[in-house]
Amino acid sequence: MKAVGFYKSLPIANDKALVDLDLPVPVPGPRDLLVRVQAVSVNPVDTKVRARVTPAEGQPHILGYDAVGIVEAVGSEASLFRPGDAVFYAGDITRSGTNAEFHCIDERIVGHKPASLSLAEAAAMPLTAITAWEALFDRLDVRNAVPGAAHAILIVGGAGGVGSIATQLARQLTDLTVITTASRPETVAWSRALGAHHVIDHAKPLAAEVAALELGKPGFVFSTTSTDRHLGQIVELIAPQGRFALIDDPDSLDILPFKRKSVSTHWEFMFTRSMFATADIAGQGQLLDEVARLVDAGTLKSTFAESFGTISAANLRRAHALIESGRAKGKIVLEGWA
Repeated sequence: MKAVGFYKSLPIANDKALVDLDLPVPVPGPRDLLVRVQAVSVNPVDTKVRARVTPAEGQPHILGYDAVGIVEAVGSEASLFRPGDAVFYAGDITRSGTNAEFHCIDERIVGHKPASLSLAEAAAMPLTAITAWEALFDRLDVRNAVPGAAHAILIVGGAGGVGSIATQLARQLTDLTVITTASRPETVAWSRALGAHHVIDHAKPLAAEVAALELGKPGFVFSTTSTDRHLGQIVELIAPQGRFALIDDPDSLDILPFKRKSVSTHWEFMFTRSMFATADIAGQGQLLDEVARLVDAGTLKSTFAESFGTISAANLRRAHALIESGRAKGKIVLEGWA
């Protein structure tokens, strides 16, 4: 089967940073699905893993997490899907990735593809939808108001993949006032179109930008990017007893200044359930089915932004470069095999 991977961590400008491969078709385990991959999207985690992982000598590392495809076969203990089912999922960071024609995945973290979406639109959804959903509803518990705080959430990085889904979820499924950040006209427009009530400029001090809205101090802050750069401003702008969540990887994170406000701090990492085979691992498959239902009902829309062509090393290198530039909006998708 065709696949794309790397043998050594290299800068993305290097032609060998990602290479085309020919590998054996994998064999599904007892709870696995064997999926024929039709489309994938690229996330910041792809670039982080490529930069940090050193594959075993002579063994390629296959990246890729988001995927949409057709179930080809099921494992001996799998019962949730049948061959021929259209599925979408966000992968498992401890296993070989989705940048391959065939891919094995635990059925408990797989959802049925939204019927109303194209392959590209569906491929853009899983990882960011799970991340945003878990951050808002499992970590921040946004349906439980912070006493005395402005009933509002600030989403830092509103035009990114996770921010784009979080904006929709907060706007459509809660009564929060949704404040996002963006700094370019196109990303401001994108964020507003997804439902943000207010968009502020993250190139300016966030506390002053939020104060100018005259809403009061928000009870919730969800930071998807540049947390270390904005942390001091978040400490200032968040309400006492507020809740703060983040998903990025700052070199250091001093949360001591939150103590005087009793602000709770929450990490969200959507691979935790699959990584540790948690007791609620099946919750991710159920979550994806609910996202598909909301999409098909018109409540949520895909954050697919741009197609980079077929799944190949050259096209994936271009996608990684754009992600690393920090100027991507929405999701980059690759579809089909040359």
